[in-house]
Amino acid sequence: MITDVHSHLFRPGTDFDDGFRTEAARAHAGEVDLTVRWEEYAAAAPDDTRTIVVGGKARRSGLWVDDAAVAAYTAAHPGRLVGYLSLDPTQPGWRDELRHGHQELGLRGIKLMPMYAGFDPAAEEYDDLFGYAERHGLPLLVHTGTTFVSAAPLEYAMPRHLDAVAIRHPGLRMVLAHLGHPFEGECLAVIRKHPHVYADVSALHYRPFQLWHSLRLAQDYGVWHKLLFGSDYPFTTVDASVAGLREIARIPGIPGLPPLDRDEVEKLIHRPALDLLGLS
Repeated sequence: MITDVHSHLFRPGTDFDDGFRTEAARAHAGEVDLTVRWEEYAAAAPDDTRTIVVGGKARRSGLWVDDAAVAAYTAAHPGRLVGYLSLDPTQPGWRDELRHGHQELGLRGIKLMPMYAGFDPAAEEYDDLFGYAERHGLPLLVHTGTTFVSAAPLEYAMPRHLDAVAIRHPGLRMVLAHLGHPFEGECLAVIRKHPHVYADVSALHYRPFQLWHSLRLAQDYGVWHKLLFGSDYPFTTVDASVAGLREIARIPGIPGLPPLDRDEVEKLIHRPALDLLGLS
């Protein structure tokens, strides 16, 4: 079974402004159709795929997906989808949104976008957010790494900020998105030292050298077991992501260095992420 820990719900015309849509063309080679269609997602994934679905809230970047929409979308496919709420703690009312999304909508994790929203996730003023998530077993999916949005401060996407969060909240399960690209070394340093902090490899296969280099670093640091599979749909699909990983695994590598461990790549593709995140 494949577990996709990183897919989105976007509704064009409702969830983001024209600036966000236009800048998304920087994600990879031209404008991306950000419309999420269940039938399209399911057709490009094995039938037994389980999927975590997030929306996103970042007023600064022109993105705001209502948690109720995520709850309705995932409820329509209860055997396949797990929904997360989203928070922008720079905006008033986020604590009420946290309780509502968790206690009333039944969403099972939290998506944070510090760079897109413009806040330092290591700041102690957000400790009540992380403390709530830790107490209630709500895993976090945190955007780390670069972005296509010009207004988003890159500093707040650095994986090192989540080190401070993990030190103060050692029971909190977190997934650092996109392996922190292009700051993979920093991301690997964080996930290696904290038992409940992981990274996903979503949205990397269409940068093949970067993905090969990132996985080779993970192999050197002995953290294959901390990497989780993700697609980042609608930016790409499960099938394309799996194919990209397997293609990378076939590369002989640099002469004089061991190649990527193909067995570890297969384990990554089939890692039981829901168990690791307490969501089984």
